[in-house]
Amino acid sequence: MIQMNELNFDKVNQFVNENIVAFHNNRLSALNRLTLSRLLAKNPYLFKAKYLETASELINSLLEAFLSSSEEKIFGDFLEDLAIFIAQQTSNGKKSSAAGIDLEFERGNIHYLVSIKSGTNWGNSSQHRRLADDFISARRVLQQSQFGMNVQPVLGICYGKTKTSITNAGYLKVVGQNFWYLISGNKNLYVDIIEPVGYRAKEHNQDFNQQRNKIANRFTGEFITTYCYPDGGIHWEKLVTDHCGNFDMPTMT
Repeated sequence: MIQMNELNFDKVNQFVNENIVAFHNNRLSALNRLTLSRLLAKNPYLFKAKYLETASELINSLLEAFLSSSEEKIFGDFLEDLAIFIAQQTSNGKKSSAAGIDLEFERGNIHYLVSIKSGTNWGNSSQHRRLADDFISARRVLQQSQFGMNVQPVLGICYGKTKTSITNAGYLKVVGQNFWYLISGNKNLYVDIIEPVGYRAKEHNQDFNQQRNKIANRFTGEFITTYCYPDGGIHWEKLVTDHCGNFDMPTMT
């Protein structure tokens, strides 16, 4: 049996409590930096196709789309930091300086190189190829510095139920419960961390929703002034022209 340091869950709990506050602050900051112009850069054809006929419907749909993608990235960063913190406790892990690699740790005679993703639906085919190349480069550097080192590249995914596998590119793909077990040695950690993640969630989300509603109201007012006819209808042609009109092609004959 491979020896690991015992995970102090009180420290994990403290880390999560402190850093989940940063998650909420970061999502609020992202919301406060948002402008109507940036929000309207989304696909106007899609929202016309969805038959959004009121300014408030359109603004709220755009805000939901923006917040969904923004929060996924911010929370993914939080989960990455949590995984690195846990590996530091159990295996003296460290944040990697290698391109595309987030975490390194040693266990037994294996040096693990871990790229951490929040969910299974990440990246396009070129990003997957880049990750494979990053693993090859990092492994080569390590094996050159320490001849014969046993290096295991790992794609660690924080949530999902995909089975553990070796990909065609040669790295280990570990998902959900199995990933948290790999870095902690605790089969129940994936469940144990859900409670501290909800630390003061109600309070934080009440504050966030109050600010979101203010911004939605302000953007709705700006949108009506700029993109609605006097009778209240949405001026779709002006909206599309302002955000898609950029004709600079030579005249075709």
